[in-house]
Amino acid sequence: MIDLRSDTVTRPTAAMRQAMAAAPVGDDVFGEDPTVQQLEERTAELLGKEAALFVSSGTMSNQLGVRVHCQPGDEFLCDADCHIYYYEQAAYAQLWGVAAHPLSSDGGLPAIETLDLAVRPDNLHYARTRLLTLENTHNRWGGARLPQDDVRAACDWAHGRGLATHLDGARLWNAAVATGQPWAEAIRDLSAPFDTVSVCFSKSLGAPIGSALAGPADLIAAARRTRKALGGGWRQAGILAAAALYALDHHVERLAEDNARATRLADAVRHTPGLSLLADRCDTNLVVIEIDPAIGTAAELTERLVHHAVLMTRPAPQRLRAVTHHDVGDEDIERAIEALRAVI
Repeated sequence: MIDLRSDTVTRPTAAMRQAMAAAPVGDDVFGEDPTVQQLEERTAELLGKEAALFVSSGTMSNQLGVRVHCQPGDEFLCDADCHIYYYEQAAYAQLWGVAAHPLSSDGGLPAIETLDLAVRPDNLHYARTRLLTLENTHNRWGGARLPQDDVRAACDWAHGRGLATHLDGARLWNAAVATGQPWAEAIRDLSAPFDTVSVCFSKSLGAPIGSALAGPADLIAAARRTRKALGGGWRQAGILAAAALYALDHHVERLAEDNARATRLADAVRHTPGLSLLADRCDTNLVVIEIDPAIGTAAELTERLVHHAVLMTRPAPQRLRAVTHHDVGDEDIERAIEALRAVI
């Protein structure tokens, strides 16, 4: 089975499992796990921040990011299709009493004029606007990379209005590799405009679990305290941190292969009658396919694809989503292309 549902389906390699088994560990709640400490220090350094916190998931990392910037009764500005708003069960409202103010955009980054109009006046009738969140790469826009000049401008605007900034960088590694710069330089540049940044190790990097929140030391200390309240304090977590460290050492540069395979699939979609690409783009490792209703629905096509041993998801009634990752090779992509053409 060729599983293109998500890059979260990857399994640890044999070498990653060996690194996990050999990891020195301690009780992380007591601050005694050396492998967790190494991962947090390295992540902070890579993202150009003072400190980082290892957590179980991207959702936890994002929600902690919202919490350290917002109090109950506050709100944050975000793109209407962003992951924090669309896929995280309104946890910011459930957990923190914080509201989201979703804004429309063309590509995942609301225009500054739109953002500026959304900031609430200082009036006791309104929520307090405290935070701007962005997502790079943008999931529902098909793994789109946000233009960095526009990101800097948006963050400069936010700071000028007294707002904090948070980046959901679940697949920021893919964006960094796609710049063509040395990835360590690129990921630091992509993170620089933001006060806090969330990154995932369990998606494109292929670790079995884990994300991190990076930012100023005082905010990360506050996030650590809140993580404990969520039941997120873990003990010998170095076994998991070792997988993330291995991924940072061995799985980042190879993301160029995932991006290239996604581009190969996207090019085939462009040349398949009845199919097209969302916004006619494929920037990284996600391919979102628009389906002509005359061909069928996404539900029908995913069912047909299963009979050809290919799995995709359907984010909308007339859309398919395919995600390339560590466990998908060149031959798999060619077979997926053949399967798509066969079911059409």
